[in-house]
Amino acid sequence: MSYGWDYDFNKSFFEQWIDLLKETPQNNLSSENNIDSDYVNFMTNSKNCYLISGGFSNENVLYANHGDLSKDSIDLYYYSKLELSYENIICQNSYRLFFSQNCGNCSDSYFLYDCRNCQNCFGCVGLRNKQYYIFNKPYSKEEYKKKLEEFNLGSFKELTKQKELFGKIKLSYPKKFSNINRAVNSIGDNIYNCNGCVYAFDVLLGNNENSKFVFWSGADMKDVYDGTGIGVKSELLYKGVSVALSDAKVSFSINIRSSHDIQYSLNCHFSSNLFGCVGLRNKQYCILNKQYTKEEYEKLVTQIIEHMNTMPYIDKKGRIYKYGEFFPLELSPFSYDETIAQEYFPLTKEQAIEQGYQWKDLEERNIKIDIKSEDLPDHIKDVDNDIVNKVIECQHQSNCNEQCTTAFKIIKPELDFYKKMNLPLPRLCPNCRHYQRLKQRNPLKLWKRQCQCNGTQSDNKIYQNTISHAHSTNHCENEFETTYSPDRKEIVYCEKCYQAEVV
Repeated sequence: MSYGWDYDFNKSFFEQWIDLLKETPQNNLSSENNIDSDYVNFMTNSKNCYLISGGFSNENVLYANHGDLSKDSIDLYYYSKLELSYENIICQNSYRLFFSQNCGNCSDSYFLYDCRNCQNCFGCVGLRNKQYYIFNKPYSKEEYKKKLEEFNLGSFKELTKQKELFGKIKLSYPKKFSNINRAVNSIGDNIYNCNGCVYAFDVLLGNNENSKFVFWSGADMKDVYDGTGIGVKSELLYKGVSVALSDAKVSFSINIRSSHDIQYSLNCHFSSNLFGCVGLRNKQYCILNKQYTKEEYEKLVTQIIEHMNTMPYIDKKGRIYKYGEFFPLELSPFSYDETIAQEYFPLTKEQAIEQGYQWKDLEERNIKIDIKSEDLPDHIKDVDNDIVNKVIECQHQSNCNEQCTTAFKIIKPELDFYKKMNLPLPRLCPNCRHYQRLKQRNPLKLWKRQCQCNGTQSDNKIYQNTISHAHSTNHCENEFETTYSPDRKEIVYCEKCYQAEVV
């Protein structure tokens, strides 16, 4: 509160707010109740974790993004309840699962896509309740184990071959137009147990209603519009980032917890009736971090809203920001390429600057490389323990648009995991590995398309239907909105045709 000041009607609101943000101390990371987890952000109740962003209740998890309730796993994206798992994307409730995507309740399996309740399977797509399958074909237990040994997955060279082969196999099976389950009147991707959620993405925690343009959201969310990381046990939220955990009537705000009636505020918790505040706890009726009575607050907020419309903020591009607009992008304390915007909507430096964003060039780093990626031992059995002291060159060598760190190290828990799981050392730095996972998920965008089931086979004639569908030998007429763009190679089926083939 000592950083608060009177509202100045001679300056625009946003100019005053950014000055308050610069003056008010900020916590270095959003980290609560974590043990031996110094390098995590937006994490709670976790132990022995390293380089994770977003999640809770993880233990011994390294290099991961947005997940919870997992243990002893590495290189994950959007995960829940995984153990002894590696390189998984949007997977949950699984044990010893590797290189898989959109899977649940699977164990001791490699390279699975869209599989449920499968054990000891390899390179499979769209299986349900199967065991000892390789490339969607059944094997005996003995044959399966022998074949798995032949794959020699401890070798980087052999593992790369299997990755490439699986990439081709995935294209030969139909994909459901969208990963929507137990949802009514909902449009988007990765939606579970929702009603009336439109243009919603990664809303998997369930029990959500009447929300639109939301991403990384959910769990008892109601009447929410336009937000990221928003809505857990909350309602009536508008234009927010990380506004979650028992919030109500919060607009144009960032990182708000257990609060209500908040506008244009950042990092305020357990509070109510705040306008333009930063970093407050257990406060009410404050404007620019200054205390008012209820009557003073309500009168002044009305005047400020009118002032925001009569004296709006105008950025360098001539864009006008009145009341109802989110914070002007040019006032962001972060450059575009420092944020997750670059991960989901990548821009070049020139494109970002043209649109009015800041850009941060890579800093010159005088790193002494101990070993080049191509000189790493091919097989994990040939890796000595002293590799943890080596500086390894990233295979990309910064020749990418993936925030490459140019070099990286293998930490001791990581090496122990690779040896225990018989997995080769990675050749990319953690940032580049994260981007490879992001490339596997569909974009946050929808296209209108028609089902590609053409009677007894797919339009491209690659996939042959296994049973007769309701439309018989005629082309399916169902249309939908999907995250698969028309120029992609995947075979995209409507719900009914997909269910006929997969389930």
